[in-house]
Amino acid sequence: MGEATAGAATEETSVFGLAPVDPVRTAAYGEHPDHVVDFYLPPPGTDGAARPAPLVLLFHGGAWRAPYDRRHVSPFAAFLAGRGLAVASVEYRRGGADPARAGRWPETFDDIAAAVDAVPGLARELGLPGVDPDRVVLTGHSAGGHAVLWAAARHRLPSGTPWHLASPSPLRGVVALAPIADLATARALDVCSGAVDELLGEGDGEGAVGGGGGGGGTVDGDELTVRLGLADPAALLPTAIPTTIVQGGTDIDVPPAVADAFVEAAARAGQDVRLIRTDGGHFPPIDPTTPAAHTVAEEIARLAGSDAAA
Repeated sequence: MGEATAGAATEETSVFGLAPVDPVRTAAYGEHPDHVVDFYLPPPGTDGAARPAPLVLLFHGGAWRAPYDRRHVSPFAAFLAGRGLAVASVEYRRGGADPARAGRWPETFDDIAAAVDAVPGLARELGLPGVDPDRVVLTGHSAGGHAVLWAAARHRLPSGTPWHLASPSPLRGVVALAPIADLATARALDVCSGAVDELLGEGDGEGAVGGGGGGGGTVDGDELTVRLGLADPAALLPTAIPTTIVQGGTDIDVPPAVADAFVEAAARAGQDVRLIRTDGGHFPPIDPTTPAAHTVAEEIARLAGSDAAA
């Protein structure tokens, strides 16, 4: 095992070795069993009163594969709450019965859009103390980083698509952590063992895009082009929504080249995207024991216009 691989394995073990943290409240944002969200609330002030805190919608990673759910980011969600942020950790549909399959087309995208649209209102309806649903920041790790960048760009989708918004979502900002941000670059680098192809192709039962994943068929080149155009955040720029990427310099799971390609695409489109390089690889940004996680909390608070995480 090389030094980089050994370091990545240690970082992954650290994150997945943390004890899961139960939420304050779990609620449904839709009818599917995966349409659930866990709420983690900031502590009250010294006088015991709740202070309205920005609402952070958190999307977990795991290459859109079913074995990876929101539980592995629960310590990170609780960490952000402890830093004065209200957190809604979102579940969504990933691969189906085959645990190796990544994502579903179009259901994964249906769920991302539905959660972003519904969860702030849900927090308001539940009357959760210490939540300001009018100050929303999206954050997500890896595949979840793709989710939040894509969600922020829905007003850039063609008007005939089911996820299209007539105007940008009322977001304070997006903080994407080691995101699969540029799908063309991720495909070229075979990020997460063909996960992007599976996300775009296997969810409809047609097999993997390009014929690499089995399932009894392929998505033809014209359909692939259409789906890439709809699913790739880098193809939907500019969004006009403040955006930050936090990227580990030694990440071998989603290499820095993927984030770099997104930032370059944004610059060509006229959008300034902030790129923060952190020490370590793929998992430190969601590991509460690392300086990278503190950097993330500070950046979320900055975009939210909050004194949380100070």
